[in-house]
Amino acid sequence: MEKYNAEGYPDPTAAEALANVALEKKEKAKQYRPLVYVCSPFAGSIEYNISRARGYCRYAVSKGCIPLAPHLHYPQFMDDDDREQRELGLLFALILLGKCDELWVFGGKVSDGMAREIGKAKKRGIPIRYFTERCEEVPSL
Repeated sequence: MEKYNAEGYPDPTAAEALANVALEKKEKAKQYRPLVYVCSPFAGSIEYNISRARGYCRYAVSKGCIPLAPHLHYPQFMDDDDREQRELGLLFALILLGKCDELWVFGGKVSDGMAREIGKAKKRGIPIRYFTERCEEVPSL
């Protein structure tokens, strides 16, 4: 920042103000975004549920959050129909849940896997928010 005015005299107030504006702009660019765990059904109507989960993730992004949806990730390379692989995937998901700031539960029905995720969040004291399929927040499901 220029520390002298147009006439060549020292102008520390203006220099400091400009430096503060530049710093504030830089800090806004690095704004904190909470990591939210997206909890929604997977089994059953898999294609439909995948589509819904993607929408829930987009919603979380629109609210300034970083979504984490393990049920979109692990089935890419693990077989959800294989009991052992499903349990391993859920274990991985529960470990990741511990890194999240909040758990967001979507939809009107809670599956067994979702119930385990909700139980783990409660046990860890992770805040839980509930949403309808249309992403409208409700007190609970």
